[in-house]
Amino acid sequence: MTVRGGRKESAVLVPLFIAEGSVHVVFTERRHDLRRHPGEISFPGGRRDPDDASLMDTALREAGEEIGLPREAVTVAGALLPVGTYVTNYAIYPFVGLIEPGLEWVIGEAEVAQVLEFPLDDLVAGAGERRMVRRGMAFKTHTYEVDGHLIWGATARIVADLLDRVPKGDSPL
Repeated sequence: MTVRGGRKESAVLVPLFIAEGSVHVVFTERRHDLRRHPGEISFPGGRRDPDDASLMDTALREAGEEIGLPREAVTVAGALLPVGTYVTNYAIYPFVGLIEPGLEWVIGEAEVAQVLEFPLDDLVAGAGERRMVRRGMAFKTHTYEVDGHLIWGATARIVADLLDRVPKGDSPL
């Protein structure tokens, strides 16, 4: 599948779990001193390595490196639509993984500042559009704001696809 806006292959894991009767999504906040995407909220993931057997393998490997999520703790439920990034030229392939609640995160300190767990309902409640400026260019984009954390860009497009696929009023897990 050709992805508009991305030539370099990458993959992310969209970890989901149920806690206190609601579905939660796991994100990472990237370190603020990184050269690319500093401080942004994203899913665990990254560029495909030559040794990765598949893009799903990339997502699982990166989740292990970034948040200490063991492959055997993930049941891959499927894939979402790939999205492209315009500035960094990545094609991002998201895979949804079901995990147990209460896992201990082991943060990959080279890239990750913290792990964030948000209920789906909070993402829906925090949906909106806003005007942003990046690299001197103003644009209007779909965003999600939860507990002062702003999700936008490719991650917001992945969240929108996820929310479009979740049955309303029913647990997808």
